[in-house]
Amino acid sequence: MIRAMSIVVFLLAQTGVAGVAATCAGANPAITKVAVQSVTTDGKLNNYHIVGTVVNFGSQTQPSNTLQFVDIWQYGVRLDAKSIRPLAPLQSATFSYLWQRSTEAARGTSTLNFRIRMEQGSDCNPANGMYNLTL
Repeated sequence: MIRAMSIVVFLLAQTGVAGVAATCAGANPAITKVAVQSVTTDGKLNNYHIVGTVVNFGSQTQPSNTLQFVDIWQYGVRLDAKSIRPLAPLQSATFSYLWQRSTEAARGTSTLNFRIRMEQGSDCNPANGMYNLTL
């Protein structure tokens, strides 16, 4: 009985994995990490050097005419956009952003939102194209 249940669980797990993979058979750019690499100050402003990574978790290479960006938002205002080159499956690209904030600002009070924006091309799973960083 335990052996039969193990086989059923194994088969269900295989079906679930195949179903997920089939729903995203294309390019799938995702923001996997955004972090502060360093901070410098001039006494009045802190300069945050932020670095992020985008990975194509899809099964297909993005066409050479793909136009995609990581937009940086704060409080509903787009601050900047960073271009991301077309990616092959499991290939990554990094972007960097310099953000300034008052030295008097309390820790944990500012959030930057990073979002992938496709101008030309496709993204079979846009839900993984967002990342929040709280400073």
